[in-house]
Amino acid sequence: MKILEKEVKVNDYLTKSNLPASDYVINPYIGCPHGCKYCYASFMKRFTGHKEDWGTFIDIKQCDKKINTKKLENKRVFLSSVTDCYNEFEEKYELTRNILKQLVDIDCELSISTKSKLILRDMDLLKQMKNLTVSMSINTLDENFKSDMDNASSIQERLHTLKQLHDNGIYTVLFMSPIFPYITNFKEIIEVSKEYIDEYWFENLNLRGDYKTKILFYIQEKYPEFIDKYNDIYIKGNKQYWYDLLKEVQEYCESNNVKYINYFYHEELVENKKSLKDKDSKNESK
Repeated sequence: MKILEKEVKVNDYLTKSNLPASDYVINPYIGCPHGCKYCYASFMKRFTGHKEDWGTFIDIKQCDKKINTKKLENKRVFLSSVTDCYNEFEEKYELTRNILKQLVDIDCELSISTKSKLILRDMDLLKQMKNLTVSMSINTLDENFKSDMDNASSIQERLHTLKQLHDNGIYTVLFMSPIFPYITNFKEIIEVSKEYIDEYWFENLNLRGDYKTKILFYIQEKYPEFIDKYNDIYIKGNKQYWYDLLKEVQEYCESNNVKYINYFYHEELVENKKSLKDKDSKNESK
């Protein structure tokens, strides 16, 4: 697929974050050629003016200004929240690599999220980071399902990448996201990866906007045996499946000494963080 490629000038790479586990985010690109069918970041088109389908365009952010590293001391920094900083164009432009060079000596908590094996290119820099976590999203071991959902590295490549990172002393997270009801087998994924994963994160599949219809149509076409259950969850709003799965995940992880974090209620966590910020701002203004 032809990706519309464009370089754009930006004033700063740093953005204040409302995400629950970060203070700042860095997104070196706008858009993402992975084109994940369920990607929440497709909402970005409302602000960037792109008319193209999500996954068919990429803006390369060129920034002359150096990152203000003083801002990041003892802060939590996330690469990246609405793109993959190791998408295929990173091989050409090396924006992420140049950003990492600026962060090497900073005393901050750096988290990198990717679905690409390209991150291994920067092992020399990653090993120098003072407090680094790398997470990779895996929600299936079925390569066919993966290929239906995204254009990123294969599942086996992602698992290999996580092992290489772990073997080089980097804290690894397998982010089981998004969990597709009745399709994602969380136990199976843990069993094949537990020797080199430090922590597991879990997040449920949220469907909203344009991609809600697309995913439900996909389920109807490829997994018709589950469509009534998906309609119950996503049309009727029945959350019982998630309550039951959450309990099962907790019991399994705790009984098998698996370190984990539950992000099933991600939206609530974001709202809670916003509320705390608003409360702090009001207190400061008094």
